[in-house]
Amino acid sequence: MAPRFAGRVGIVTGAASGLGRATAVALAAEGARLILADRDAEGLAGTAAACPGAVAVPLDVTRAADQKAMAARAAELGPVTLLATAAGTLGAATPWETMAEADFDTLFAVNVKGTWLTLQAVLPLIRAAGGGAIVTFASTAGLAASPALPAYSASKGAVVMMTRSLALAHAPEGIRINCVCPGSIETPMLEATFRAAGDAAAQEARRAAFLARHPLGRFGRAGEVAESVLFLLSDAAAFTTGVALPVDGGRLA
Repeated sequence: MAPRFAGRVGIVTGAASGLGRATAVALAAEGARLILADRDAEGLAGTAAACPGAVAVPLDVTRAADQKAMAARAAELGPVTLLATAAGTLGAATPWETMAEADFDTLFAVNVKGTWLTLQAVLPLIRAAGGGAIVTFASTAGLAASPALPAYSASKGAVVMMTRSLALAHAPEGIRINCVCPGSIETPMLEATFRAAGDAAAQEARRAAFLARHPLGRFGRAGEVAESVLFLLSDAAAFTTGVALPVDGGRLA
């Protein structure tokens, strides 16, 4: 069988590590030629080395100028028909009463504004190509409240509604827009969540609490989320748009 994305050009933000890296490697293995974007230049180079033909573009997703430069570079590769917006941050895992205003602003700047600016820069390219598919990255915390991470939960809820709204707006143009909502996935971000709990005992208690939420009895793997992203980007999901897909081991069942 031919690779699912042979000859297609796509963009992956947040590609330096975690879910973004897993998505980029999986897309490249299926034949996509990619623009890889992240502010972590070293991590980005590592991902590019695993993605034949990929072009690494360091950027800050909160800067419109960086996003426009990335889109211009992508247009040089050919018609862009794929986009995965994996760039995101956990933010400061502090109680909401004591969360600094600057930390709140940074969280929303990356998770919400960053996703918005990426879509604003890349959607015209996909429209010009005659259509395509986009997957944004939210979280189960964007579908169900998180008492430990209320600001993060709010930011990912915003991504879910942004995705659904734009899916309706751009469906007539043949542009499908969905999002994945991972549960607890074995990534550096998950480990940061546990470390933020405090001392070793508090970290272990938080780990156990998170694990207990997943009926399958384990945390997810980055590659499992990537496979869901590839499905939503592929022609197999041609009649699917506006969906927020939990990839969560049954947490929200």
